[in-house]
Amino acid sequence: MAINETMAKTKENFNKTFLHLQEEYKKLQIGRASPALVEGLMVDMYGVLQPMKAVANISVPDAKTLSIQPWDRNALVAIEKAISNSGLGLNPVNNGLAVILNMPPLTEERRTDVVKRAKGLAEEARIGIRTERQEAQNAFKRMKADKEITEDEFFGAEDDLQKNADAMNKQIEELVKAKEKDIMTI
Repeated sequence: MAINETMAKTKENFNKTFLHLQEEYKKLQIGRASPALVEGLMVDMYGVLQPMKAVANISVPDAKTLSIQPWDRNALVAIEKAISNSGLGLNPVNNGLAVILNMPPLTEERRTDVVKRAKGLAEEARIGIRTERQEAQNAFKRMKADKEITEDEFFGAEDDLQKNADAMNKQIEELVKAKEKDIMTI
């Protein structure tokens, strides 16, 4: 039945939106070293943009330090440049073998900015959920207009859709609260 297919596709897209939000949260700089912070940065190697994780080994020697050791030492300058241009606010140190990133302690002002960014990312996810819900509602309306489904099936499908959207929004809200608490904890 077309309702089930539409609902399954919509749930899958809801989950993709939620997973994307989780990935974006991993990239937030909250004063602790995390490879996720830099592994997606694009590095210009030999005229080709490649993700950092494809050109270097990223390790965490301690909680406040990231070590990025390229497979090819000629990449050190390109890695430094990618980090400097990333807008992360980190200062790369090239020791000839690796690029070292020391995570600066977060000030109260910086923590507040990161929380605002986290909330902004959550709002983008909620917008994605609303967009997916609207697309599914439009599909249900088309099915009803084409007499593929009855009015009862239409209202049942809309009700299920709203319940799924509400459940996903609740998960997003819980994730935001947990991330905010994580960011504001010194």
